[in-house]
Amino acid sequence: MEAIILVLLGIGLSAASGFRVFVPPLVLSSVAQFGNVTLPQSLAWLDSPLALVLLGVATLIEIGAYYLPFVDNLLDAVAAPLAVAAGVATTFAFGAELDPALRWGLALIAGGGAAGGIQTLTSLTRLGSSATTGGLGNPVVATFENVASAVLSVLAIFFPVIAFALVVALLVVAVRRLNSWRSKRRATT
Repeated sequence: MEAIILVLLGIGLSAASGFRVFVPPLVLSSVAQFGNVTLPQSLAWLDSPLALVLLGVATLIEIGAYYLPFVDNLLDAVAAPLAVAAGVATTFAFGAELDPALRWGLALIAGGGAAGGIQTLTSLTRLGSSATTGGLGNPVVATFENVASAVLSVLAIFFPVIAFALVVALLVVAVRRLNSWRSKRRATT
């Protein structure tokens, strides 16, 4: 049962990486430094003051960049593969007790898929905001994403089952938005 909870925790953090790549490791580092949480051995490096400072700086830069017009859309292109890689790595790290084939399968499909699905949702939302508001609405989108990443990260650590349910709901929304976007593109071509 504990292995399942850890995998759900990993998937929740992976999905949070789809909103912001550096927020979930920053939250993990903070909880390891100030809370009573033991990290998997492969993530033990997060339990250091240096990691906390470096992740804090990286998070501030990432968050700040999403408030710059046009940079936010460019950053989505860079963030997409990084989010998927972070999602795979995070779910893999929390699946240490599983059979290696199952561990890799869950990391690639569930972890990478959750991060990629959320990143797709955020990219489509930002593109829609850019198209309809000329980019003026993008800071509102960025703020929502920042908060969502932090909240989902905390939920994943302390309430992994609830975080997983939220991830499933968000991925359903992502699939619907992607299908809607594809339908609109087909209709215009």
